[in-house]
Amino acid sequence: MRAIFLKTEREVNKVQILEIVEIVIGALMLIIGIMAINAKKLLNSIIYLSIISMLAVVAFVLMKAPDVAVTEAVIGSGLVTAIFVFTLFSTRKEGEDL
Repeated sequence: MRAIFLKTEREVNKVQILEIVEIVIGALMLIIGIMAINAKKLLNSIIYLSIISMLAVVAFVLMKAPDVAVTEAVIGSGLVTAIFVFTLFSTRKEGEDL
């Protein structure tokens, strides 16, 4: 009965690795978010925000929420990025550098 509650060393190592990956993904999201805020060109900000959204997809998969991950991938990474890029190029002024 006692063996049911004990985790094997392999399971413990797997959990520790997943926690480290989650922390790294969270730190990357923060760093890239700061880069998006400080970017000089709007197109770079859009790219950084798309990368943040893709990292969020990975985080949702690690949290075992595949339905949320798929929604974020389709809406957050795909559609929103396309809308931002389309809007940026349609409102661009003559001679303005992106």
